[in-house]
Amino acid sequence: MRTKLSRNSQINGNPVNKEMQSSQLMELFEDQLKDILWAENALVKAIPKMISAAESDDLINSLSKHLKETELQVTRLVKVFEAMGKKPSTIKCEAMEGLIAEAIELMEDCEKGSKCDAAIISAAQKIEHYEIATYGTLREFAETLGLRDAEMLLLEILDEEKAADQILTDIAVDVVNMDAAIKHAV
Repeated sequence: MRTKLSRNSQINGNPVNKEMQSSQLMELFEDQLKDILWAENALVKAIPKMISAAESDDLINSLSKHLKETELQVTRLVKVFEAMGKKPSTIKCEAMEGLIAEAIELMEDCEKGSKCDAAIISAAQKIEHYEIATYGTLREFAETLGLRDAEMLLLEILDEEKAADQILTDIAVDVVNMDAAIKHAV
């Protein structure tokens, strides 16, 4: 059974937040924040490529909206660092680099149209699922560490990533996949 620590919880008589400032979990939390900050900055550069390769207006609009959200997410991540009294920095995110490379390869391997839109959605959803997993974990770390402000900022981002994933699913199901399914391969 998981023990949930509140903001006012104590370990050995000390407030959780102060006790945990130099903990192993805090170190992991900071490293993962650096990783996802790199990833979000990389996405700010990659999403415009997806937008220019897309044909579906719904997909273009969704990606454009999420690009703006991603830019705001970078700002929120900087606030998380600041709330911890840390200078924002990055560590290269190998996972995101691979996901972006796969997205670019998929887009290069098809002509503009419904097949390419389906490929973009597929790649974008892989990215969203990685982000959902990362932000869910980071939010839990922040809660455990008693970092309430960080927890709330990370929850906002997590909710945006989940919503973006659902929008991509809706676009795929309602339009793109069926269109690609009825077109014959050339």
